[in-house]
Amino acid sequence: MELTEEQYKIIEPLFPKPRGTKKYDNRQALNGILYIAEQGCKWRALPERFGRWHTIYMRANRWAKSGVLDRVFAALQENDIVNIQVDFICLDSTAVKVHPDGTGALKKTAHKR
Repeated sequence: MELTEEQYKIIEPLFPKPRGTKKYDNRQALNGILYIAEQGCKWRALPERFGRWHTIYMRANRWAKSGVLDRVFAALQENDIVNIQVDFICLDSTAVKVHPDGTGALKKTAHKR
């Protein structure tokens, strides 16, 4: 899914004013973010037509921390441009083996003769 110019104009005021010169405009970056959300792929698998994956990732990270993405996705849903429900579940199945001394077990001592 990619936003058209008309769809982007609805949400354009929600983005911060760009500082300096930007190689990728906000619409192109948002389309890259939407691609990642839709495909569920890794950032490194982002197609080149959206720009460098690291640049788009950094912009998405900055927008997420500042609340820009929340406002943008809310506006996109209000205007029936996209219907996205963001849910996530995080499962961790990490198993860490600890040395017996680290668990409070009695330490083996040398036998005295």
